[in-house]
Amino acid sequence: MRLLVIANETCASRAVIEAVRRNVASEPDGAEVFVVAPALSHSRVSHWFSSDIRTARSEAAERLEQSLDALGEGGIIASGDLGDADPLQALDDAIRIHQPTDIIIATHTPERSQWLERKFIDRARDATDLPVEHVVVDLERERQMGTVAGA
Repeated sequence: MRLLVIANETCASRAVIEAVRRNVASEPDGAEVFVVAPALSHSRVSHWFSSDIRTARSEAAERLEQSLDALGEGGIIASGDLGDADPLQALDDAIRIHQPTDIIIATHTPERSQWLERKFIDRARDATDLPVEHVVVDLERERQMGTVAGA
């Protein structure tokens, strides 16, 4: 199994760690886990300013590091990289480069998720024949419980 995880702020959450653990547990020969953290701009306009791109990449790199650390603490060896600001492009790039067998996409809850608002999950499923698991993360609840890395 080669598992691709794509997530923004939700990548170090307990829900994502549990979903990865559940997926790799059924693999007697082990699994490769690769995490992509898209370098999202704060707005469509800011995407075009180099200082905002640097900020977005820096924030994504921090989230990626937290995610890899959280997975490691959970006994899961993973690698990762930053992805394109467009999550669908980041997903497409990661599929071509890493050739996963399964995909996990983590989003915020519906009332907070821009990815859900933009129908990213549906678009991702339309773009690939690979199994796509959608994990909804309530970061506020996880922070209250103290189960988010960096919380």
